[in-house]
Amino acid sequence: MTDGFTSFGLDGTILAGVRDAGYDRPTPIQVQTVPAAMQGRDVLGLAQTGTGKTAAFVLPILQRLSRAAPTGRRRVRALVVAPTRELAEQINDEFARLGRHTGLRSATVYGGVGFQPQVTALRGGADVIVACPGRLLDHVERGNADLGHVEALVLDEADHMFDMGFLPSVRRIVALVPTGSQRLLFSATMPAEVRHLADGLLSDPLRVEIARAAPADTIDHYLVPVDEERKSELLMHLLDRPEARSVLVFTRTKHRAKRLAANLKKAGFAAAELQGNLSQTRRQAALDGFRDRTYDVLVATDIAARGIDVAAVSHVINYDFPDTAEAYTHRIGRTGRAERTGEALTFVTTSDFGNVLDLERVLGRRVERRSVEGYVPAHAAQLAELRPGQHRGGGARGSGGRPARGGGPARPATQRGSGPRQRPAGGERAGGGPATVGVRGHAAHSRPDRPASQAGAALGARGASEGADPDAGSRRRRRRRSRGRRSPVAAD
Repeated sequence: MTDGFTSFGLDGTILAGVRDAGYDRPTPIQVQTVPAAMQGRDVLGLAQTGTGKTAAFVLPILQRLSRAAPTGRRRVRALVVAPTRELAEQINDEFARLGRHTGLRSATVYGGVGFQPQVTALRGGADVIVACPGRLLDHVERGNADLGHVEALVLDEADHMFDMGFLPSVRRIVALVPTGSQRLLFSATMPAEVRHLADGLLSDPLRVEIARAAPADTIDHYLVPVDEERKSELLMHLLDRPEARSVLVFTRTKHRAKRLAANLKKAGFAAAELQGNLSQTRRQAALDGFRDRTYDVLVATDIAARGIDVAAVSHVINYDFPDTAEAYTHRIGRTGRAERTGEALTFVTTSDFGNVLDLERVLGRRVERRSVEGYVPAHAAQLAELRPGQHRGGGARGSGGRPARGGGPARPATQRGSGPRQRPAGGERAGGGPATVGVRGHAAHSRPDRPASQAGAALGARGASEGADPDAGSRRRRRRRSRGRRSPVAAD
C-alpha cells in the first residue's frame, strides 16, 4: 500500500481492511473528498461510476464510528440511502470489506425479502444501515427504526433516486435524521435541476466534480450501425467470439431483457437476466453467477443494473440506445473499472440518429463508428456523416426528430442471405463497408497503442464464410455445454 491511504490518518484497523481489500492508492474522488469528510464537512461528490465513490464515503464513516465504538446495545449511527437493492448490497459489501477489523456491523434494508432480519438489525444489530427508501420508511412507520442517533447520512446515486421519483421519500428520511448530522451526496451525474434540489439538503458542502458526463479514459467505446431486425443476430455473432468472456448487455425494457436472455439461452449461451420483475433471490442469483463466471452474459435494464460492480466485465453492449448521455455513461462505466480497460459497443438503428446527436453534443466529441463485416446496414454511411452540433432535424431525420420516411435506401433483395441460418433474423452478408468492430478481450488489458484499423480484431472480425457456417450454432452449444455453464433464471 502506498502512502496515499496512510496520509488520511485512518485508524489502523481501517488501514488493515484497506490492505486486505488490495487497494494500492486512493482514486481522485477519494483524495479530494475523504479528508474533508473525515473532518465532518458535508460533501457533494460527482464522479463517474467505477471511480471509487463508494470507498470515498465508507472510509470516513468507518473512521467516525470507530472513534467511539458502542459498549452496549448498538444503534443506527450511519445511514446510507441507495436507489436499488443491488447497489445497497454492493455498498454493504464495501463496509464489510473495509471495516472487517473494526468490530462495526452493517446491514441492508430493502424490499422483496423478509422483515425480521431487518428488524433485528435496526433494533440493535447494526451500526450502519444501507437502505432503499421505500422499505426503510415501512420500518419507520411500524416503529422498527429509530433514526434519531444517525451521525452521518449518505445519499448515493442521488440523481437516479430523483429520476425514479424517490425525492419525497428522501425528504422524509432526511427530516428524521438529526439536524446536526453530517450529510454526503454522491452521484455519477448531476443534471442542473437535480443539483438545485441536492443543494437544499447540504450545508456549505465541499463540491468535487470529476469528469462530468464523459466515459472514463479506460473505456474504448464505439457506435455500431445495424438494422433493427438484425440486432439479435449481430449480438450472437459478437458473443460467439472467444474474447466475449464477461459481457453485460443493456436493453430498454424489462420485457425485452427477458425475451433476449431467453433467446440467448436457447441458442446455447450461458446467459442470465437482471430486471425489475424478478424476485430478489433470482436477481441475486443472476448477479452472483455473473461474478463467478457461471454466466458469460448478463442482460439487464438500466434500473436493475445500478450497483452492478463486477471488476472483470470485458465488454458492454448497448442492445438498445440509451435514452440520455447520463445513462450512456452509467452503462458503459460497468466496464473499464478499477483502472482496467474495457470496451463498449452501442447498436445504432435509423431511429437512433437523434439520440446520437444528443449524446455527442453532451460529450462534446464524436464517438467513433465501427461496422461489423457481414452486418453493415444501408444507413451506415448516414451514421458516418453525422457530426456533433448537427441539427436533429437534418440528414435522414424529419423535423420532429424521428426517422424521415424513405430517409435511407431500402435494402436490396440481393443482400439478403439465401443460405442456412441459425437465427430468424435476416442473413445479410455485405462485402464492403468500414473496418470490423474492435472488441478487446481480457488479454488486451495492457492496452498497447494500436492503429485504429487494428484495434479490432476480436469480436466481429470474421469473414463471410465463417459467419455463414451452418454448423457454427451446434458447435457453440456443444462448447458451452462442455463448460458447464447453463442458464439460471429460466428454470426458477
